[in-house]
Amino acid sequence: MTQPRTARYQSALLATALLLASGALLAAGAAVGSTGASHWTALWADDTAGQIVREIRLPRSLAAWLAGALLGLSGAVAQGLFRNPLADPFMLGSASGAALGVAVVLVAGGGVLSAGFGPHGLGLTGAAFAGALAAVAMTLALAQGVHDSLRLLLAGVVVGVVLGALASLLSQLSPQTLPAMQAFMLGSTAMVGWSGCALMAVSLAVAVLTGWMLSPVLDGLSLGEATARSLGLPLAAMRLALLAVLALATGAAVAQTGLIAFVGLAAPHLVRSLSRPMAGPLLLLSALTGGVLLLAADIAARGVLAPQELPVGVLTAILGGGYLLWLMRRGAASGGLR
Repeated sequence: MTQPRTARYQSALLATALLLASGALLAAGAAVGSTGASHWTALWADDTAGQIVREIRLPRSLAAWLAGALLGLSGAVAQGLFRNPLADPFMLGSASGAALGVAVVLVAGGGVLSAGFGPHGLGLTGAAFAGALAAVAMTLALAQGVHDSLRLLLAGVVVGVVLGALASLLSQLSPQTLPAMQAFMLGSTAMVGWSGCALMAVSLAVAVLTGWMLSPVLDGLSLGEATARSLGLPLAAMRLALLAVLALATGAAVAQTGLIAFVGLAAPHLVRSLSRPMAGPLLLLSALTGGVLLLAADIAARGVLAPQELPVGVLTAILGGGYLLWLMRRGAASGGLR
């Protein structure tokens, strides 16, 4: 299947606009913070302002973009894989698994790792990533494979509820862990450093490349499962590989920034509202859109209550919830979501 020429032109134009927006937002994120605005010359300075820009604002802004890109990509994979416009990256229980992993490490450490879950809390980062992957594996085991999409979705709901309940129980049994758990559940990019950015960048590169290679199965599934089989696609193996992409992208983002809602759900819808790309370009454009959305939200979160900061997950939930309500209202009027 090939993409029509008009759609290719629209995709290229949208990608260019998103790249330009990403560059502008990265510059704004490095220049603006809770301590006020800094000139770009501070980047090369040796004083406190230069250190703030180089060691805090730049990695934080890049981390927000990378986490948003990972979530946008995984949202596009989930919606294409399950042929469900309301699918999001956390539907297989990865969010609850990550929360349980963080809760276990916090309880074992007596809450001493509550300073954050970024580069200075590698135990929490690893626990969140491992918990997210373990939750997806449990979902696959409960669904008895990837052959039945509905069974897989139901298994994800069950795993998410059970693991989320266990995480809440551990937090209640160890009240000293509540501040760190609250920070994780609300989402934040404040604690992510250069090492966290490097991990997310590698994960994003692997996920984008693998997703692009597997995009034919998403194109086939968009025509129906019977059609996809008639095209000779090995659906079981390719579905499993796409689930691995989904787990990697979601786990990498959640491990560094906590739970940030609606970015993965909204990014693919925004892309489809502006263009009608094939699955491969859709994955790439969704990643770029997710990066722009989360970075813009992160910059806004710094300034809404300045000098205090609003958790970026709260802002994305408020804005994303409003967008979802509008999307559902428009879908009801037109006979379905786009």
